[in-house]
Amino acid sequence: MPLHFELVTPAKLVRSEEVYMVVVPGTEGEFGVLEGHAPFMSTIRDGAVQVFAKEGAAPEIIQVRGGFAEVGEKGLTVLAEHVEA
Repeated sequence: MPLHFELVTPAKLVRSEEVYMVVVPGTEGEFGVLEGHAPFMSTIRDGAVQVFAKEGAAPEIIQVRGGFAEVGEKGLTVLAEHVEA
């Protein structure tokens, strides 16, 4: 089952899609999120969000600056202060 992933900035919704896995640069270290992950929240540091569309696929890299990530029933939402174009 895919993971619903949303990437949001204060200005707009950047991404909303079904993916296999996302690796987030948390302030306490990187963490990976798959479908069914236990709910939690974390602040994020400046770095690369890695989006894996399918199992075994190469990740798409999205540079972000600051913000936080929330894993809940609906999936993963990353609220970034800024996303590099």
